[in-house]
Amino acid sequence: MLRASAMTNQTDVNLQAVNGEVSGADIGITYGMELMNFAQSVASRNESDLVAARQTLLDVAGPAVLVDAAGVAANFQRMVRIADSMGIPVDDMQTELGQQVRQELNLGRFTTAQNSMATQ
Repeated sequence: MLRASAMTNQTDVNLQAVNGEVSGADIGITYGMELMNFAQSVASRNESDLVAARQTLLDVAGPAVLVDAAGVAANFQRMVRIADSMGIPVDDMQTELGQQVRQELNLGRFTTAQNSMATQ
């Protein structure tokens, strides 16, 4: 979604920021480093990291950005859990863009990739 949004808005982004690559976090994304750290702390469920990342994002970007980031993270968690529990299939895994993103991010390295139709 980040790549499609960046292409639509003609903004350069480094998708490796999704994998935690620090050098790519600020490319094309305002508060990119702080948002990346916040997202990683949410995903890792490390409370002390989350407290620190949340405060840093608040200090640097302000309350509106923090609330938006928390809302996006919560909504993403909700959508993924609902889709997983219902068995909703992922969008067409064979599209050129989807294959390119999976390869660029090396998503096949995750154990759960064996459950993907893209690897079958």
